[in-house]
This record gives sequence, structure tokens and C-alpha cells, in this order.
Amino acid sequence: MGVRVEQRERTRRALLDEAERLFARDGYGAVGLPAVVGGAGVTKGALYHQFDGKAALFAAVLERVQERVAERVLDAARGHPDDPWQQMLAGCRAFIEASTGPATARIMLVDGPAVLGWPAWRELDERTSGRHLAAALRVLVQHGDLAPQPIEPLARLLSGAMNELAMWLAGPGTTDADRDAAQAALERTLAGLRSR
Repeated sequence: MGVRVEQRERTRRALLDEAERLFARDGYGAVGLPAVVGGAGVTKGALYHQFDGKAALFAAVLERVQERVAERVLDAARGHPDDPWQQMLAGCRAFIEASTGPATARIMLVDGPAVLGWPAWRELDERTSGRHLAAALRVLVQHGDLAPQPIEPLARLLSGAMNELAMWLAGPGTTDADRDAAQAALERTLAGLRSR
């Protein structure tokens, strides 16, 4: 890798790191590009060399956050290599945990759909966690844990339910008891889908 390529990558990482920190703390609307470039220690020109503007910078931050959540889901599922049902449960639990941290929730669940628009946000969600959810459901059908059925509607139903649950848990005033109840409700819902 050449020196210029390395420098561009360092600049990009610095911008993404600082933008993520500010977007998580203050929200998209309150963050200005001068604060991002100042905190990243780069020029405004360097930012515009990497991104078309604030919305493009936010989209890159959101994609990075979504990928991190998806990786946590996969890591949790990998902890149960011989049991597809436990993989599914562990992945769903990990999604709820990973997406409800204040910083992640603000970027991914609050500002993400508002800034990108619902169709673009949904497409990104499908490329990350949604893709893994659909794959897990296919395995469960093949394994006999779920009755044969079209996967896409079920994946969208469960994804929407988990996103809504995560938004609620990330909101003000929810407690550890709410979190426990949410996880239990999710597990009961999934158990209700399981073939007997």
C-alpha cells in the first residue's frame, strides 16, 4: 500500500471516528462539519475529498455502526455451532443488546432513518443484520425447526419487531426489568414459530 493510500485511509478513519463520536453524543442535527474536521485534525478539503458532505459522512458512519452490530450478532451465533435454534436465539439477543447502547441507538435507530430516509436505511439494514437473519431462518427451515415457508416476509416481520423493540429499550426511562421482559417476549415469540 502506498503512502498516499495509507494517508487517505488514516484521514478517513479519523473523520469517521470523530463523526461517530459527535453524532452519538449530539445527534446528527447538532453536529457541524467544522467540529468534525477540527476534532479529526484534518482540513475541510480533506473531508470533501472523502465525502460529498455531512449526509454522506453520516451514511458511512451508520454503515460502520450497522456492520459492528451485525458482527456482534454473528459472534453470538457462532457460540452455538451445533444448534441452529440456539444460534438464532443468541443472535437475536445480541442484536437487542448491541443496538440499544445509547450511542449505537442514536445513530442507527433514531437518526439513521431520519437522515437517510426509510428506503435507504432499510436497504442498509437488510445488507447487514437483515441478511444474517434471513440466512438463519433458512437454516432453521432446512433443519426442521421452522415449517417450510417463504423466508422474506418472516425475516421482515422479525426484523421490524426487533428494531421496534430496540428503539423502545433505547428510549428514556426503560429499566433492567424492561430489558429482561423484552428479551423474554422475543424468545416467546420465536418459540411460537418453532415446529413442534
